[in-house]
Order: sequence, then structure tokens, then C-alpha cells
Amino acid sequence: MIKIAPSLLAADFSCLGKEIKEIEEAGADLLHIDVMDGHFVPNLTVGVPVIASLRPKSKLVFDVHLMIDNPLSFIEPFVTAGADIIGFHTEVAEKPLEVIEAIKSYGKKACLAFNPATALSGVESLLTELDMVLLMTVNPGFGGQAFMPEVLSKIRQLRKMVDEKGILLDIEVDGGIDTQTAKEVVQAGANVLVAGTAIFAQPDRGNIIKILRGGK
Repeated sequence: MIKIAPSLLAADFSCLGKEIKEIEEAGADLLHIDVMDGHFVPNLTVGVPVIASLRPKSKLVFDVHLMIDNPLSFIEPFVTAGADIIGFHTEVAEKPLEVIEAIKSYGKKACLAFNPATALSGVESLLTELDMVLLMTVNPGFGGQAFMPEVLSKIRQLRKMVDEKGILLDIEVDGGIDTQTAKEVVQAGANVLVAGTAIFAQPDRGNIIKILRGGK
């Protein structure tokens, strides 16, 4: 099943509660929440207080993507705020298994994220410990960037690893996802699609979610 995760970064921040309600009613599966610290990526976004304030307003799975240095120090605050899935970047984790175990100790799902230029080396030994792997299809930091087609080969590589191991693991993609690129990444093996402006810029969000998932 293809899951759709609208990206909060593209929502109208003056009425986040209303925006989230609309995409939930439109059929979204997850809410993707980018947390940026201005260090690991050159931007600042939301943090623990915003997520905590939104949690009572939605039953969606909160897919919290930590684009921050030292993610291990922030697992507990984001769990407490209401995260269901916590993703962190391999580029800042010297001991990724330690971070995965910390996330799992709270009963939450763990996701390991990779920037476009980062090879998948080392991920194979972690696949059985993870619930999801996120492959960035743009350089992280800002929304609205163009999809990088060179990441398609990495999606195929990861899908092959997962299938050969016979494990259940979501492959998530984030960046430049629209009605065209959605088809390409699904064909390559992704099954969780993060989309920002492609969803929030549309008046009929239910229709665009259906199209991205593969409907007509």
C-alpha cells in the first residue's frame, strides 16, 4: 500500500490545526513534520512545543523527521510531544543503533534518513532494527526544491536489499514529489511519499492525495 505523508512545512502556519484536519479528512496516512535546527541544515522550523500543541488535534501518525545534530539527546522530548515515528540522519549519528534503540525503548518506530549524496553503506546491517528508511530526493533544508532523479537508483538498491531479506520495512521519499515523480519513486520501490506544496497548494486535497497514491 502506498502511504501519503503531507509535509507540514508547506502548510499555512497561521492555521495549522485547520490545515491538519483537512488533510486528515482528505485521506492522508501520516503527517510529516520536519524539525530543522539551523546547524545540520540551513533552516529553522518547528520544535517540541508546536508538535505537542498539534497532537491533540489529529489522529494522524506523526512522522517526525529530525534534521538536527545530536538526535539522541532529543528522543525523549519528541516522544513526549507526540511523535509516533522518529527519523534521524545517518550523517550525524556515529552510533545509529544506539539512537534506534532509544526510539524503540519508548515503543515508537525508528527511521534512518539519508541525504541524496550519502551512500547506503552500513544500512544493510540495520534493516532488521528499523521500521522505515527515508531517502531524501532533494538536499534538505527548504521546501519546494526540484526532485533529484539520481536518487532513483538508490531507491532500487534499497528495495532490493529489503526484498532479499524478506522484511517488512517502509521506504519513504521526501523532496520534489508530485504527480509525475510519485510514479517514478513508486516504480523504483518506495511506498511512503512525502509531499508538501503538491498537496497543500491544491484546493482539492483529497483528489491530489488519491492521485499520488495511484488513483485516477
